[in-house]
Amino acid sequence: MKKQFDLKADRFYNSNHLWVKKGDNGHVTVGMDELGLDSLGEMAYLTLPNVGAPVEMGKAMGSMEAAKMTGEIYAPISGMVVEKNDAVLQNPLLVNEAPYDNGWLVKIEPINWEEESATLVSGDALSEWMDAEIERFESQDIAG
Repeated sequence: MKKQFDLKADRFYNSNHLWVKKGDNGHVTVGMDELGLDSLGEMAYLTLPNVGAPVEMGKAMGSMEAAKMTGEIYAPISGMVVEKNDAVLQNPLLVNEAPYDNGWLVKIEPINWEEESATLVSGDALSEWMDAEIERFESQDIAG
């Protein structure tokens, strides 16, 4: 049976399994999606950029250690960090427990939202993308 993951339709997603949600103030909140978290396991440690730090789409903006993997967290969009979630730094499990709510990572003031958000997955493309990603993860598990 295929696993089911909750993807919120009001957000954009990328292949690193980060989600991005634009707020009314123009800032975007960034977090990790359930599918990515499922493959990582329980989050043990996080580093996030400081408020005021510039981030560039596709470049490392922090790092994470989880049960199954350690690696970089790559910025899903370019801009400046306006807030970081200190709660997840103190309790990284929050990312697993509430990925779309209290488990967010940073808030960014985007500098090129229109162009960069067009490269992210959203709306009608989500379910097809999700199915392809699940298959990709399952084939990696089998190959690994």
